[in-house]
Amino acid sequence: MMIAAQSATIKDRGTGSALEVLLVFLKLGVTCFGGPIAHIGYFRDEFVVRRRWLDEHAYADLVGLCQFLPGPTSSQVGFTIGLLRAGYGGALAAWVGFTLPSAIALVLFAYGAAALSGPTGAGLLHGLQLVAVAIIAQAVWGMARTLCPDRERASIAVVAALIILFSASSAAQVAAIGLGALAGLWFCRGAPTSPADHVVVLVSRRVGFVALTAFFGLLFGLPVLRDLGGSQPVALFDAFYRSGALVFGGGHVVLPLLREAFVTPGWIDDNAFLAGYGAAQAAPGPLFTFAAYLGTVVSAQPRGLAGAVLGLLAIFLPGMLILLGALPFWDVFRKHPRAQAMMRGVNAAVVGVLGSALYNPVWTSTVGGPGDFGIALVGFVLLTAWRAPPLFVVVLSAAGGIALPHIMS
Repeated sequence: MMIAAQSATIKDRGTGSALEVLLVFLKLGVTCFGGPIAHIGYFRDEFVVRRRWLDEHAYADLVGLCQFLPGPTSSQVGFTIGLLRAGYGGALAAWVGFTLPSAIALVLFAYGAAALSGPTGAGLLHGLQLVAVAIIAQAVWGMARTLCPDRERASIAVVAALIILFSASSAAQVAAIGLGALAGLWFCRGAPTSPADHVVVLVSRRVGFVALTAFFGLLFGLPVLRDLGGSQPVALFDAFYRSGALVFGGGHVVLPLLREAFVTPGWIDDNAFLAGYGAAQAAPGPLFTFAAYLGTVVSAQPRGLAGAVLGLLAIFLPGMLILLGALPFWDVFRKHPRAQAMMRGVNAAVVGVLGSALYNPVWTSTVGGPGDFGIALVGFVLLTAWRAPPLFVVVLSAAGGIALPHIMS
């Protein structure tokens, strides 16, 4: 089933060029601040209202698909819009354009962060760590209100958080998400069903099968290759790929996955990890470009620019493969009540996973006194109550981190 009969919902499908798509997404990659929800708003304004590449129904259905799947939602939406406009070349151009500005900014920060020394540099890095507390707290708060609206899903979230908090196993996060799916199948079947609007089919079933085979083959095959060969590049690729493959519920969920993959084996310390995550909040574009920072500073090989490229390719690849694999089958699958119930449980579990990360490592390694708590609290209120732009909160927290030693002395 190739894309053939969707002209009623897609305007001028396939008539654009990859260069056109690249230029549009480069502009969005420079200007899209605020996380995936904000990105989806920017995309709607650009492609539905202004350029009319899609209509409202097709766009809403596309967003619903990408929110259901693991991976970076806004990047998956952009990838699919590029695919619609200019084929696979357009899809690649959309990903490159949206990702490149943020990735370059974080690589530059990675090189500059090593040069920061003295009280001012230490205060700046500490302020970036504190903004991570506010950002993750905002994400937990918002996701809990949306994804855990009843006692069943709230309980699933709490159990998932307890599994992470009291387990020393590296597989605890995967186990928590898997148990969330089983609990959702049992406890969340009575929740209202999602609307079953028709989804735009973009690829053939053959391509879908190939993509799904590649997704699961890499997910289970990379750890085997890593253990057999002991290759550091394979180990790094596996760490990034596994983290990107298990992200449900928003880009912030990648934080505990990446920490487990990079801090636990000693490839990067907690302070440098959280400083980079705080800097990622100030950059436009997808949060997954945090991988460019990690690939640059990681102690394993390759590192530097080669590590940044490897990290970006590996962390985004699973989300794009699962998207291509789901497109031909999504319209049938999403109508099954059991599938919807499982995903409600998964979404609730990831709230618990992120909530546990808010405590450890974000809170335990960053908030050391009343001054730290005050900066984090101000940032949280600005984000949640005042709807302040994340870039403003990052700058304010960084300034607070610099000024705090003088205020508390």
